[in-house]
Amino acid sequence: MVHFPPEGQLLMTAENRRLLASQGGLREAQASGAVVEGRVLLCDNEHNLHVDLGCMQGIVPRVEGALGIAEGDVRDIALISRVNKPVMARVTGFDTNENGDTFAWLSRVSVQKSCMEEYINRLLPGDIIDARVNHMENFGVFADVGVGISALLPIDAISVSRIPHPSARFVSGQMIHAVVKGRDDQGRLLLSHKELLGTWEQNAALYSPGETVPGIVRSVEKYGVFVELTPNLAGLAEYSEEVQDGDHACVYIKSILPERMKIKLIIVDSFSANYPPQPLRYFVGGSHIDRWVYSPESCERVTETVFE
Repeated sequence: MVHFPPEGQLLMTAENRRLLASQGGLREAQASGAVVEGRVLLCDNEHNLHVDLGCMQGIVPRVEGALGIAEGDVRDIALISRVNKPVMARVTGFDTNENGDTFAWLSRVSVQKSCMEEYINRLLPGDIIDARVNHMENFGVFADVGVGISALLPIDAISVSRIPHPSARFVSGQMIHAVVKGRDDQGRLLLSHKELLGTWEQNAALYSPGETVPGIVRSVEKYGVFVELTPNLAGLAEYSEEVQDGDHACVYIKSILPERMKIKLIIVDSFSANYPPQPLRYFVGGSHIDRWVYSPESCERVTETVFE
């Protein structure tokens, strides 16, 4: 299966820079059908994209800018929002402008069609892929899974530990791993992420009773305070009126109980801070998973995901 990376991944590669260095390189790309990538400098009043190709400028006509534009299924904001960002395209020809300067005609749709046919349409539930965080909403993340084609990662599939907004876990433009969960009614990929962040036991193995460690308060309930230790692991501390959702904390680990899938904590201190999201730690052992069991074998309650 041919892999088409998210946009931005080819821009600084040696091969892309070689092809963009000269008109000869771009003509080579046209002859071979190679994909090139450049940064969009302008979306003109007709919604054509003007792209920096290094040795010359390239123009992506509006109808070649994104799948669905010609059919009216996709709005022009999909083109406008590409300004100052990289796009992948194929060179379809050359022309000269009114000043006599040579420019290249480009098609982004051609690459997106290839990506759909040769890559995305062949993905199965359980396949692990690379994605790039493009846009975050309260309900989830829109991620580029290849050549600007978006997939949805719902917020409840980001991690086992619940978060108020995807920005608590990701930053815009971040490359992540994701697992294919299925497709929506329009055929768009639906992704999950939590299955790649480790089981309860894998995360609990990072800690020992008696340690004092950092955490983030994720939920304050009358019966206790849930403190996130890792994206897939939270412990429970006694209720406190002084603690608020989103507080950072230092917590003492009182006990780790696999058979109950619980970690008992004591909050030593809590405070407000604007720390960036921590780097993600993935527990990925291949390119596909059929079943993921989060809960320990000793725990009566089974928490799992089955990919079908």
